[in-house]
Amino acid sequence: MSPLGTSPSGPWSHTSGRRLFVVLLVLLLAVGALVRDAVAAAGPGGSGAAATPDLARYDVDLRSDADGGRWTGRQRVSFRNASDRALHEVYLRLWGNGEDGCGTPGGPCPVVVSGVHGGTADPLTVNCTAVRIALPKPLARGKRASVAFDVSITVPDRNARFGREGAFRFLGNALPVLAVHDAKGWHLDPYVAVGESFYALTGDFRVRLDHPSSLAVPATGRTGTRPAGPGRVVTVSVAERVRDFAWAAGPFRSATQTSPEGVRVRSYWAPGTSAEGVRLSRAEAVAAVDRFGREFGRYPYGEIDLVMTGGFGGGMEYPGLVLLGTTAEGSAVVHELAHQWWYGIVGNDEYASPWLDESFAQYANFRFYGLDTRDCWSDVYWPDDGTVLTASMDYWSRHRGEYHLVYTAGPCALADLERVLGSGTMARLLERYARDHWYGVSSTEDFQRAAQSMTGDDLGPFWERHRIG
Repeated sequence: MSPLGTSPSGPWSHTSGRRLFVVLLVLLLAVGALVRDAVAAAGPGGSGAAATPDLARYDVDLRSDADGGRWTGRQRVSFRNASDRALHEVYLRLWGNGEDGCGTPGGPCPVVVSGVHGGTADPLTVNCTAVRIALPKPLARGKRASVAFDVSITVPDRNARFGREGAFRFLGNALPVLAVHDAKGWHLDPYVAVGESFYALTGDFRVRLDHPSSLAVPATGRTGTRPAGPGRVVTVSVAERVRDFAWAAGPFRSATQTSPEGVRVRSYWAPGTSAEGVRLSRAEAVAAVDRFGREFGRYPYGEIDLVMTGGFGGGMEYPGLVLLGTTAEGSAVVHELAHQWWYGIVGNDEYASPWLDESFAQYANFRFYGLDTRDCWSDVYWPDDGTVLTASMDYWSRHRGEYHLVYTAGPCALADLERVLGSGTMARLLERYARDHWYGVSSTEDFQRAAQSMTGDDLGPFWERHRIG
């Protein structure tokens, strides 16, 4: 049939039709080129601003001193440029320097990087939590490069996620990791002690930790040990598609059990920690890792380590490892295990959108314990009309007395959303949302779109009423 049903002898003959097609094709190609040029010129908002560097591979070889308080060695990280634009630099985040900055009067900062190979390092910035490494030549889209460096880690004398308690050392956020460049540019946010500043893409870690055999070393990933000379062993850990790597060291007692769904739960506790609290935390961890696996997607890492002491404040989550203050009443293990999904697997920028991991983990915690959330708003007080649930850590760090809203108003809002959508629909929403962002990065807008797709009712008033968006 001829175009528009006309005869071949009319104005739409085969010859003239071909000419018009060629003209249209040339115009489309020209317009496409203009659009691409405009996107490139537009800066970070264009397609060239895909989150990068990605597909990172960390190879780490560290040796500890006698008590696990100091670790020295070599680290190499290779990475790909996922952006359309050439990558001229990368940044390392040295989060372990967050509390002390560039050092204390008695010595240098806790994490020191030196001997950089594969690029040229600038002086430390952002209160010594970031270092720019200029690459020797531009890295094109899809190409890989690597940098290597010596690293020295000295555990600070404080009971914290990067700190110590008696004979026990905690090395959370101690290992340098790559910063992220995305549509907003390089993320070089400052460290915050209340809450988290962390934003990282998933990567693969192979970490070799040489330490005295008297020390147990729980760590992110699947771990094993082998002899390393008189009085020493090497703990080797392999972790794939994780956002960070953490470990601890000390004369822990330990026990291992496997959940009904096949997840190995390895528990480490300091002598003197409440035996009842350890027992309860272990039981709840086994139940929670399977339950959340059914609700949000099967736990993919095979192993989770619980590190428990009596004096650690609250809890802190890392991929495959959680630090827990444990009393006779138990610990925050369920909340921290929920973080394996909400931040670990389904990532988010923890500085820009802390509610996306903390509120979601606390909502999962409420569901696990069967808490009645119909009246949970009684614990919520909004200080003024300008306070929103989706505020960044820039706001919360300046209003520390309000930060609890992320843990109170946040899960209450999600519980209200469950009542609006229905429990079955809410369950499907969370399972699909996790699946769609598995190993990726989510945003508040992503969640709003996902929720809206589950109902024909306009959720705009809901978001406004709950100060989301």
